[in-house]
Amino acid sequence: MRSTTYAVLQEHLQQFARLSEADCQQGLARWQPRTIAKHDLFNFSNSVCRQVGFVLKGIFRVYYVDPKTSLEHNLYFIQEHSFLTSLKSLLTQTTCPYLIEAIEDAELLVIDKDDLQQLYTTSHGWERFGRLLAEQYFLFNQSRAESLLMQTAEERYVDLLTHYPDILNRVSLGHISSYLGVKGPSLSRIRAQLARRHQPAQ
Repeated sequence: MRSTTYAVLQEHLQQFARLSEADCQQGLARWQPRTIAKHDLFNFSNSVCRQVGFVLKGIFRVYYVDPKTSLEHNLYFIQEHSFLTSLKSLLTQTTCPYLIEAIEDAELLVIDKDDLQQLYTTSHGWERFGRLLAEQYFLFNQSRAESLLMQTAEERYVDLLTHYPDILNRVSLGHISSYLGVKGPSLSRIRAQLARRHQPAQ
């Protein structure tokens, strides 16, 4: 089982950052298994993030709690075969205002920041991994900001289903409403409108 999970990570590292076989073998031993139960956290609010995770099983939500209203606002969903971290906190070693919660029982492989930094100094492949990870999170943030500014809630919903086809079976409608920035009744209207459009003509 252990060799299978590490093979999945190696394949993804090679696809994501074009790591060589030697790079992978140098770094794989530094990744350690971690399980997170449903509703438990990968990191806590106002703590420093010290790990990067690779999700083998499960789905996570990244969210923050408005201190004035105590309302939760979902920013992203992260699912299998994706890298998971709070990048700004990881890079600056400052506290993170976000929480990362497992929506399902989750299994990961994680690497500590210090181990990753050591790999950066010994391998151009791992340096490339770090750069691509930063670029990926920059694009996450840019795309999220643009969607909130330029798309309707319905367009955001359609995009969500495109990128996460099975999300309705895994994530509550309340979490989806929060991600879209709408209330529950608005999401119900969006879903009803889309269903009517896709009904076959009589």
